[in-house]
Amino acid sequence: MTFPQRSPKGASGAARLADPIPAKAGIGLRFPHHDHVLNHRPDTAWLEVHPENYLGRGVAADDLERVRRDYPVSLHATGLSLGSGEGLDAEHVAAIANLARRIQPGLVSDHLSWSTSGGVHLPDLLPLPYTEEALSVVAHNIDQLQTALGRQILIENPSTYLAFADSPLSEAEFLGELTRVSGCGLLLDVNNIAVSGGNLGQSPAQRLALLLDQVPAAAIGEIHLAGHAVRRLDDGTLLRIDDHGWPVSAEVWTLYEALIARIGARPTLIEWDTAIPAFETLQGQADIAQSILDRFNQPARSMAHVAAR
Repeated sequence: MTFPQRSPKGASGAARLADPIPAKAGIGLRFPHHDHVLNHRPDTAWLEVHPENYLGRGVAADDLERVRRDYPVSLHATGLSLGSGEGLDAEHVAAIANLARRIQPGLVSDHLSWSTSGGVHLPDLLPLPYTEEALSVVAHNIDQLQTALGRQILIENPSTYLAFADSPLSEAEFLGELTRVSGCGLLLDVNNIAVSGGNLGQSPAQRLALLLDQVPAAAIGEIHLAGHAVRRLDDGTLLRIDDHGWPVSAEVWTLYEALIARIGARPTLIEWDTAIPAFETLQGQADIAQSILDRFNQPARSMAHVAAR
């Protein structure tokens, strides 16, 4: 299933094209760094934002349009609630689609999660059981979203803390089937692999390998890297918390190297959302990711969206 880019026409009648996201290391842009990026134009390959922060008209939206003139931009949504059995919020979808028309992002993504119920919006990305029913719900919602946007979207694998008692499908099987039936791509968050594997008593390396066995490499359109916190519970159990507030761990770097060695270069993003450091710290993390991409010397093809299969 292919969704071509739709580009609005300017005053001259020429279509404005989306800049593809290069298969290089980029940085998640957060409010504290707007001024730095606008004033200093750092040598960053691309930037990603949460579109929910820019849906209105104001200073933030103006900043994003200025940033977009100098950098390829990706939209990583957090509030579409693609796992909701109640369907998508039409107004929210329309707002995201309107922003996408203005910004012309290279990639658009959201999470395998739900966050709305009975008209109540919950401030979290809640997990789904891996069942055929849940798969049907998510695939239907993704179809509606991709149709509204006129393009393919990427779905991020979640970080988990507990396993559902009734999940006949593995996460890898669920994601693999979802890409097949909906035509979406995968945003592979390597940190989430480490968090989920650690919390569920599984080897993160094995969890990653199982996922790659189920999801075709061509469906992986972006990679996320982040840091997580580790807490020791009263019973001695180590709990990994996906707080995006630390440097990427050594374990996640090792998983990332194995991933790139297997599938080749992909657009790779450094996420940091709590205790946000100076921009130079994020750039340092991106430089490490870029060194890994360069080391394996895979052809760095730009990806405006994942190739249809």
